Amino acid sequence: MKKTTRREFLASALGMSAASYSLAQVNKPPLFKISLAQWTINKELFSGKIDNLDFARVASDHGYQGLEYVNQFFMEKATDMKYLAEMKNRAEDHGVENVLIMCDKEGNLGDPDKVKRLQAVDNHRKWIDAARFLGCHSIRVNAYSEGSYDDQASLAADGLARVVEIGAKQGINVIVENHGGFSSNPEWLIKVMHRVDHPMCGTLPDTGNFRIEEGISYDSYLGVRMLMPWAKGVSIKNNVYDDHGNSSPMDFVRMLKIVVDAGWTGFCGVEFGGYGGLNASRQMLEDARAKLG
Repeated sequence: MKKTTRREFLASALGMSAASYSLAQVNKPPLFKISLAQWTINKELFSGKIDNLDFARVASDHGYQGLEYVNQFFMEKATDMKYLAEMKNRAEDHGVENVLIMCDKEGNLGDPDKVKRLQAVDNHRKWIDAARFLGCHSIRVNAYSEGSYDDQASLAADGLARVVEIGAKQGINVIVENHGGFSSNPEWLIKVMHRVDHPMCGTLPDTGNFRIEEGISYDSYLGVRMLMPWAKGVSIKNNVYDDHGNSSPMDFVRMLKIVVDAGWTGFCGVEFGGYGGLNASRQMLEDARAKLG
């Protein structure tokens, strides 16, 4: 008697022919898409080896589908429409999607000084405009502040809510990454999300950014699971933290199962590997995706 293959068994269970089942599997959309975070090649960009305008080509050449920009690499070009148009054209020419802009060095949205806090809010306006023009869905901001745990949550929520209101008018999400300090404590960041309470405010869970301070961290697997309900992006590093400040290599399948089980189907952005390792970095996510699919 001929042995039934797993594919034939599954096809039979679904009332399909093996050939139809195979075709359905081929046409099945991936569990998530893979983007490249520009910070991965920051050394090459800072040194001039790679120009910001070449980012789309580099990502496409290494098999990525999306681009996650960092404002530091075109800091003076946020309002230069000709330059932004060239960025947009490059992305279209290379068949990659503009996903988001990570915004740094624009002041602290949770600054205790209200004048400085409002200035930081205003500084983000141009990046919201740039994101809309480029076709990104979000800008990523930081929730830095000073003071006690509760004071920082209140201050960060105040500044963040103001930026969210600006972004909402443009159809741009404003998302917060766990990026050091209290923001790397998911309990704190969730408190901020609840205080802002806006559908266009969300998180950017970063798998390797749960180090709160020297010797103090939050378990990365648990942290990502906690932040996924608010996620509008996912940032992938190749290391994780336990709750004692210890770092170790990430179990890609375990982590991405958490992401997929949360219903995520958008982009997972690679933020590790360096220019020489971009193919390997993408492959690690593709391998994990295949095992989960």
